[in-house]
Amino acid sequence: MNIDWNKTPLIPAIAQDNETNQVLMLAYMNEEAYNLTLSTGFAHYFSRSKQRIWKKGESSNHTQEVKDVLLDCDADTVVLKIKQNGVACHTGRKSCFFTSVVQDKIILEQEVDTDAIYGVVDTLYHTILERKNTLNNNASTETKSWTKKLLDNKELMLSKIREEADEVCVAINKESDEQVIYESADLLYHTLVGLGYRDISPDRVKQELARRFGLSGLEEKESRSK
Repeated sequence: MNIDWNKTPLIPAIAQDNETNQVLMLAYMNEEAYNLTLSTGFAHYFSRSKQRIWKKGESSNHTQEVKDVLLDCDADTVVLKIKQNGVACHTGRKSCFFTSVVQDKIILEQEVDTDAIYGVVDTLYHTILERKNTLNNNASTETKSWTKKLLDNKELMLSKIREEADEVCVAINKESDEQVIYESADLLYHTLVGLGYRDISPDRVKQELARRFGLSGLEEKESRSK
């Protein structure tokens, strides 16, 4: 049985511990990621947020060695039986499935401090997404986090991004280096909240910068007009 990639360009891929059968994570594969997984013996996925192929563990070295690939009866989902090197979840937990809805609590402890692995920008972005997905929509204004308030109020979020951008300009024009750094950090945070609101990974911004690298400003502007 073969996968019909024309019918399903992206298929769910479930990573399961080969020895314990614990479900570790769910990601997606396109045909290229699937073929890379089979040819290299290590799990590769297609990131919908980053819009690119990624090898599991490319930043953290927490790779997944593939022991078997199981295709379901409809040929549109795979289970990867894997040996997990390190942890599967970007939060530093063994599995991405660590929140019990019935018990209303986290049931897996963090095993690895991932802040140094992923860098402050990626860590902050994932924290923003966690705030976005928390179930406190009915919480009072006083109990909501500032990030959650911004995500729940688009006009407030946009006004803060404009405000912080203006404060960076003022700081660059006439304030100290420390104030420029402080205001730039505020702008970066609020911009990341905006990216989180749109589910756009900062990795895609890095990809765009990489694409522009080596182009003059005039060349880059001209390429956008074509």
